[in-house]
Amino acid sequence: MREFTEQEQQRREGRAAIEAQDINPYPYSWDVTDYAQSVLDRFDDAIHQPDESGVSKEPFTVSIAGRIMKKRVMGKASFIDILDSSGTIQVYVARDSIQEGYYNGVFKKLLDIGDIVGIEGYVFRTKTEHVSVHATRLVLLAKALRPIPIVKEKEGVVYNEVTDKEFRYRQRYVDLFVNPEVRKTFVLRAKLVSALRSFLDEKGYLEVETPVLQPIYGGASARPFTTHHNALDMELYLRIADELYLKRLIVGGFEGVYEISKDFRNEGLSRFHNPEFTMMELYVAYKDYDWMMDLVEEMVEVVAMSLHGEAKVNVGGNEISFKRPWKRIPLLDAIKEKTGYDLFGKSRDELAEIGKALKLEIDSTMGSGKIIDEIFGEFVEPNLIQPTFITDYPVELSPLAKRHRDKEGLVERFEVICNGKEICNAFSELNDPEDQRARFEDQVRLKDKGDDEAMAIDEDYLRALEYGMPPTAGLGVGIDRLTMLMTGQDSIRDVILFPLLRPEVAEGTEDSDTEDSSEAEPVTSQEA
Repeated sequence: MREFTEQEQQRREGRAAIEAQDINPYPYSWDVTDYAQSVLDRFDDAIHQPDESGVSKEPFTVSIAGRIMKKRVMGKASFIDILDSSGTIQVYVARDSIQEGYYNGVFKKLLDIGDIVGIEGYVFRTKTEHVSVHATRLVLLAKALRPIPIVKEKEGVVYNEVTDKEFRYRQRYVDLFVNPEVRKTFVLRAKLVSALRSFLDEKGYLEVETPVLQPIYGGASARPFTTHHNALDMELYLRIADELYLKRLIVGGFEGVYEISKDFRNEGLSRFHNPEFTMMELYVAYKDYDWMMDLVEEMVEVVAMSLHGEAKVNVGGNEISFKRPWKRIPLLDAIKEKTGYDLFGKSRDELAEIGKALKLEIDSTMGSGKIIDEIFGEFVEPNLIQPTFITDYPVELSPLAKRHRDKEGLVERFEVICNGKEICNAFSELNDPEDQRARFEDQVRLKDKGDDEAMAIDEDYLRALEYGMPPTAGLGVGIDRLTMLMTGQDSIRDVILFPLLRPEVAEGTEDSDTEDSSEAEPVTSQEA
């Protein structure tokens, strides 16, 4: 067992003293009728405020519960600030107003900041103009055995744990109640997902579920996590994308399906990458990528309006507008505009020389598509702040996309880049089984050359295509990155409740696992 700090030991002694009075420091329930914000919103001085005789026209009685965030003891009366899920409200606690003996016997000496309490009372406005609850009953609901973090000094440097990212990510449960703006971010994330789901449901698309454990991984260029199924004695993979299973459903006769799900990619960590992330994938029969661009513009604008009441947000000092229409530019045109090099029709060796001339690290495992992607990622992507459709990618980069109807060597694919990062990826889906087999075989050759993100051949998926899949438009949206945009966060860890971190070291020792200390490995633009 670890050693307790002096404060922790005092709190444990306080718990014992409470129990010695036959008081359960962890009772089973409390009847909550009101919340801090609703009390503040509903209070009306004209009818609720007591007059000089202490009588109000309409007494406003409440039963609330929450965590003590401040405690100001002043002899026979005190004030505490209570935090609940809606916000904070002040509570007036007087010796003669709550249950007999509780004020001196428990409240003053044994209740600490961080303890969770239930309070019954009536609402009034203090002489200092604070709407407050006058407690007539106060009950301890949960004794906090650890103190809430406060400003500290270490080796002459003043710091605050509640603003330290290492502390916040590891102890999100503390972060959420000491930093109200963090809770707001995750409320907005939930509203974002709800808005997406409502938008797609209203369009008539069916929400489905597909396997997380897969015998063959596919649908993106990424390294998978592997696991073993004991009963079947077989290796399985955590899905890297939902795509191939969702398109099987299009083969099966559904004309519009989507899934909001967790995907897993065995890649590095950074401000923009977490190995476990949330995707929304959508597939609609008889449509193409031009149609999907229009849908994406409409969908993201609707989401922005749902969250903010307007189609713009401020991110890192940039005002980003999601109002339609968005700029559309082919990938190779965007590269030529920024670098001066026309890459269309260039061989792999020619592209490698251009990459080296641009001072990029080019190695023998990189095919033409990856070299083009490296150039785009270095010189174009970071400069795209307003939402922009980048269209028409090399065939090699997009083994699941339909060949471009007009441009040799390219496919009908787009990504939306916003604030310098990709937020979604879409295709006119490849539905020719012979072409798809050839693309898979090309991927195998890339894997043999050392590309550990290349796809494997999925024979069952090819069999499904051989039964016939109609023309289809597909879309993948990175929910985490879209949330970063919509909430103005600059790190993916600030929009994931429990981001992946290195194993925690013993308390009191040094460690650092913020995004700056964990460099991301390269990822392809197949990832949304």
